[in-house]
Amino acid sequence: MNKTSLQLACVFAALAVGFGAFAAHGLKNILSNDTIVIFETGVKYQFYHAFALLGAGILYKDFNKKWIQLASNLFLVGILFFSSSLYLLCFSKQFNWGINWLGAITPIGGVFFILGWMFMFFGIFKNKH
Repeated sequence: MNKTSLQLACVFAALAVGFGAFAAHGLKNILSNDTIVIFETGVKYQFYHAFALLGAGILYKDFNKKWIQLASNLFLVGILFFSSSLYLLCFSKQFNWGINWLGAITPIGGVFFILGWMFMFFGIFKNKH
């Protein structure tokens, strides 16, 4: 098991629960419904990839460590790029911060997610040694 991946999974999952509750209760009077949907997309993908980090942390012991570690790193960067850019984009749209270019960063995070899943596949597929 990879303790760091497991710990990060717990932190990102806890944050996703908190952000989700914040969106459902605290943001409904601040953000438009369309913007809340964008925020919730960030929460969903953060949660999905917290579970991916959890899986990578568990798989680390029994499969190719190099590939599984790379998958973990890609999931982490994906969360930071994808979800964080959506969170910031919501507030930028609502408060006219002028950083709407953040929407261009979101797909980069998605590419990191895809690569993370591919690296996890190869980490499982390849021999441990």
